[in-house]
Amino acid sequence: MKVIKFGGSSLANGTQLKKVLQIVKDDADRRIVVVSAPGKRNDSDEKVTDLLIKLADEVQNKEDHQKTLKTILKRYQDIVDELEIDPSVMDIISKNYEKLIQTKFYNELYALDAYKASGEDNSAILVAAFFNKEGIPAKYVNPKDAGLLVSDNPGNARVLPESFKNLYALRDSKEIIVFPGFFGYTKDGQLLTFSRGGSDISGAIVANGVKASLYENFTDVDAIYVANPKMVKHPKKIKQLTYREMRELSYSGFSVFHDEALQPAFSAGIPVVVKNTNNPSAPGTSITRTKPENKQIVSGIASSTGFMSIYIGKYLMNREVGFGRRVLQIFEDFNLNFEHMPSGIDDLSIILRANQMTMQQEQELLYRLKNELQADDVNVKGGICLLMIVGEGMVNSVGTVAKACTALAEADINLEMINQGSSEVSIMFGIDEKDEARAVKVLYDAFFPAKKRLD
Repeated sequence: MKVIKFGGSSLANGTQLKKVLQIVKDDADRRIVVVSAPGKRNDSDEKVTDLLIKLADEVQNKEDHQKTLKTILKRYQDIVDELEIDPSVMDIISKNYEKLIQTKFYNELYALDAYKASGEDNSAILVAAFFNKEGIPAKYVNPKDAGLLVSDNPGNARVLPESFKNLYALRDSKEIIVFPGFFGYTKDGQLLTFSRGGSDISGAIVANGVKASLYENFTDVDAIYVANPKMVKHPKKIKQLTYREMRELSYSGFSVFHDEALQPAFSAGIPVVVKNTNNPSAPGTSITRTKPENKQIVSGIASSTGFMSIYIGKYLMNREVGFGRRVLQIFEDFNLNFEHMPSGIDDLSIILRANQMTMQQEQELLYRLKNELQADDVNVKGGICLLMIVGEGMVNSVGTVAKACTALAEADINLEMINQGSSEVSIMFGIDEKDEARAVKVLYDAFFPAKKRLD
């Protein structure tokens, strides 16, 4: 049994849904289809999820929401009309939105999750109806009925362990199951969404629960690329990655998956394949526990902006027992999580996402660090980009850091930080955000020289 997930671009209109139908028809093992909300039909279009966030805001603030609601309903109506689906489907979708708008929620966070999730939920209802019209027995299954239980964390729900046992029953269905992604339910019945990339998370959870032989994630690219195509012209396609490589690359900015999206599939050892809805015959990128050895040291180059660095310097810091603990306690008091903490004998830097605090909170944090730690120097630098090279081949290779640093130095790109994980699967550099695109290209050219990219 295979679980397949389709992203918003694959469900944006009737033309795309016909491709989805054919992909399901082409493989009898594709028994569970996880769907997103309809995405953009063109560059100037809006995603249904973005419209739903706007609708939630208008309703909660008691503003006129009719125009936004009509725009959302028209997105579904256009698909129904294009595919000549039974009009009763639109009656169901319209009533679902009428009920949603009339619902009184405990707080705004719960309301926002309900509105966002409605995009996927109604998409699944529509897709199931289309499959049945085309002669493929299918049924819509709501996550609540399937037993997908989550923690009570609006916008960042986590799957509860008992969900996997509950979901196993989906294997017994004789019909194709169409399952809405992005959300689950708490034990007391509250609908909550996963974090960014939520439909990918749902697909991985379902794949784990039903013990799938393969999790296929259909998007709008032929494969995962070595580097961002917006920064590198025609980058090389990646044929195979390990789970660890994908995790590192996702964290560092690869937009194909959010960094936690595939964990449920990874933990169960279920292979993942990224494929293109618009070109399903392309082999895509396989993600597995291990991969065959090859001569390519680096598998991918990724970057992510929006970070800041807080530097703390104190003479003989290394001899002061509990210094690091006190630093992190202050960060915890501000409810801040850090990403990296490179250190020397008399200094350390805390790398964190800049959007976690206001300017006032930043000043309060610096004051406490300076005074409570009696530090010689405390300062902050914003506008940091984390640049990462990833590859299992680096473990057994010499000179990778030197090669990367030389390439960056020759391009006159200054390094704010270097950090290598103990697994030796990745090396991270901190650079100025303005150098991001140039740095990615420089590293790509260093590790993937043109004469070796003929494939």
